[in-house]
Amino acid sequence: MVQLVDRDQWGARSPKGITVLQSRPKGVKIHFVGDRVDPAIVNSHGKCLALAKSIQKHHMDTNLWGDIGYTGLICPHRQLLLGRGPGLLPAANGNGLNSNHYAIMAMVGTSGLVVPPDDMLHGLVDAFHWLRRLPAKEKPCGQEVLGHRDGWDTDCPGEWLYAWIQRGYPRPDGGAPPAPGADMPPWPGRVLEYPPAAVGDDVLTWQKQMRRRGWPITVDGSYGPQSRDIARQFQMEKGLRTSGKVGRDDWEAAWLAPIT
Repeated sequence: MVQLVDRDQWGARSPKGITVLQSRPKGVKIHFVGDRVDPAIVNSHGKCLALAKSIQKHHMDTNLWGDIGYTGLICPHRQLLLGRGPGLLPAANGNGLNSNHYAIMAMVGTSGLVVPPDDMLHGLVDAFHWLRRLPAKEKPCGQEVLGHRDGWDTDCPGEWLYAWIQRGYPRPDGGAPPAPGADMPPWPGRVLEYPPAAVGDDVLTWQKQMRRRGWPITVDGSYGPQSRDIARQFQMEKGLRTSGKVGRDDWEAAWLAPIT
């Protein structure tokens, strides 16, 4: 799992101001450094900290932003350097787009280090799951993982990272992914709904699958108001009928629909 590095640990300056997010973001947008990144950063974590400080300086002193523009930065050592952090409005996605997604920057650039090492890719995926499973008061994000270029006229996050996002941001384990739905259990034959709360192993199975997909759901075998609300959000995301009930189509989508 990714190691969190707080602002004091990487030497961040104090922000000039913060803006609290008013609603849950849809997901995460991935960025890269729009300049050369020294390949020696892979063997020197001190260079990661120095890069974070130089980016914050540019954002605050040149862009005149209140702080570094990213929610966090992922370095080659599977560490997440906290930028603005969760629950706060980023600045790096572009005007009018910042409230929709958190902004995570991978420490690769336009030259030098351009292909993310395996630990950086693991760190990115870890960060997505961490942001999705935050407590409600910290504004956990939804399932979308996009590039900065999605919605903004930019090359960011570069061709390599953008292609990786388009492939479903796989972990670099080297194995072929299972066929979609290969592990899908059969439809249990009843609709999961609340109220009253449906209880049973079928509820537990569905909750476990939703947790694997990144949804912040309690896995207890009881289909209560939290399960209903997450089912509604999932249905809205996938264009299903927004009933808050898990019928056959909703059950199958939990295994077959792409994670977006």
